Amino acid sequence: MKTELQKMLDGELYDANDATLVEMRDKARTLTAQYNMQMGKPLAERNNTLKQLLGSCSTIDIQPPFFCDYGTHISAGENFFMNFNCVILDCAQVTIGKNVMCGPYVQIYTAYHPLVAEERIKGPELASPITIGDNVWIGGGAIICPGVTIGHNTTIGAGSVVTKDIPDNVFAAGNPCRVIKQINPDKTEFV
Repeated sequence: MKTELQKMLDGELYDANDATLVEMRDKARTLTAQYNMQMGKPLAERNNTLKQLLGSCSTIDIQPPFFCDYGTHISAGENFFMNFNCVILDCAQVTIGKNVMCGPYVQIYTAYHPLVAEERIKGPELASPITIGDNVWIGGGAIICPGVTIGHNTTIGAGSVVTKDIPDNVFAAGNPCRVIKQINPDKTEFV
């Protein structure tokens, strides 16, 4: 029989009030509170706390305050930067490539709930993994929804709501987020 943690990570309905999951979230909340209190401290000192939260991290810079559900389901490549007030609900795996930059208030949500009210009020939850490729820029206030993959070298415009996969080498924006144009790597452009 699967544990609630296994169900959560396998994308099945699970009980978020399971004692093990509550304990894991409480540990993450303690570490994020500690991390957020280190605002203004040297990056190396803050990264010691991030290593406890995320398990391993290389050259990453997450500006406090930062919030997550578990931390242990977040994997970030080198040169990852996340600005102030970002949230990652990592009920499923969140895989972030190298050289990824996020503006302030970016929200990455793997968690979602049943649409049918009768099922939803019973309390079960679901989660789907999110993958963000290498060299991605996510503009401030963007929301990345469950199950989404963002391709390499892509820019997501500020305030976008990404509800479906976005391919490599594009600028995408809007609500819902859609491809606006291909990016030409030989041409200097700004957003």
